[in-house]
Amino acid sequence: MLELVALLLPIAAASGWYIARRDMRRQQQRGRPDLSSDYFKGLNFLLNEQPDKAIEVFIQMLEVDSETVETHLALGNLFRRRGEVDRAIRIHQNIIARPTLSRGQRSLALYELGQDYMRAGLLDRAENLFQELIELGEYKAEALKQLLEIYEQEKDWSKAVETARSYEFVTGKRTHVVIAHYYCEQAEAAISHHDIRTAQQAVKKALAVDKSCVRASLLQGDLESSSGDCKAAIRAYRAIEGQDAGYISEAIIPMEKCYRSIGKLTEYRHYLEGILNQYGGVTAMLALAELMKKEQGERAAMQFIIEELRKRPSVRGLERLVEYNMQNTEGPARENMHILSDLINKLSTLKSSYKCQACGFEAKAMHWHCPSCKRWNSVKPLQDIVES
Repeated sequence: MLELVALLLPIAAASGWYIARRDMRRQQQRGRPDLSSDYFKGLNFLLNEQPDKAIEVFIQMLEVDSETVETHLALGNLFRRRGEVDRAIRIHQNIIARPTLSRGQRSLALYELGQDYMRAGLLDRAENLFQELIELGEYKAEALKQLLEIYEQEKDWSKAVETARSYEFVTGKRTHVVIAHYYCEQAEAAISHHDIRTAQQAVKKALAVDKSCVRASLLQGDLESSSGDCKAAIRAYRAIEGQDAGYISEAIIPMEKCYRSIGKLTEYRHYLEGILNQYGGVTAMLALAELMKKEQGERAAMQFIIEELRKRPSVRGLERLVEYNMQNTEGPARENMHILSDLINKLSTLKSSYKCQACGFEAKAMHWHCPSCKRWNSVKPLQDIVES
């Protein structure tokens, strides 16, 4: 309410100035002022905290021209921010309909109306306006950015790729990371329709655009694994270490399946040991503990976890240690272990496994496109809830 009143005060002033200037000649002819009664009516509504009625009066009084268009634009933007999109649309449409505006003023009004349509969910209308602005050569960068948002919402990844390339050409800002994710979206859509060939082509395009695209390597590994080429899948998964080691945990479980399939678990164990020594990570530690349990027994696995917990405390590591201990205890000790296990499980349930490095958004599942800040490739795995 205060924001609206603050905006209406200059509108009221502008209305009075506009009327005074318009009636100057009349005053000279008549020899007395002739302020409109509507102006005082609008002021009365404003002073009595009836801004909606005041708005209607001032808008009717204040004709849209090159000297008042900024006030109308500001009012339209305020309505959009308040969620009153219908009013914002009416104001911006009224501005565009005026023949006295300059090219720049009309272009700005078109851009604002496009944002109104987006807020209202009228994406086709918004798209047409932004395309018109691009053809006019006005607000090209802003219009292209809005089009990207539209195509992302519509999941039209082909248009998104084309628009991202245009945005890079206009602004000089690199878009290869985003384009790679668009190709990955195409790949995932193809996989859902069992179109493996199209999916493979899309993944190759993603890696060609951005060789550091972890998501593309994960998809490539999954596709190779599904087709039975486990060696190619392992190569794809292991490429992630050179792309971004923070995502290695996402490949460890599917990688184990591939190594097991070709009978090379010893090689897999050496790989995990190298990852653990160089980067740490509770996922690699737990995978290595499971291998130790099967090869050397549960006691060796427990001792390994204890040593790792001393170096790198982690709730998931403690949870696995309690799980191993429960299998070797009885009576009251086992009951105590159950209580401890329940507490750890509740703690794990409350915490997130992924966090956006840009805005801090946390989630239990991986999001390549942050639902909060809408950035691509900003969400990363948390090795353990201690990190969050």
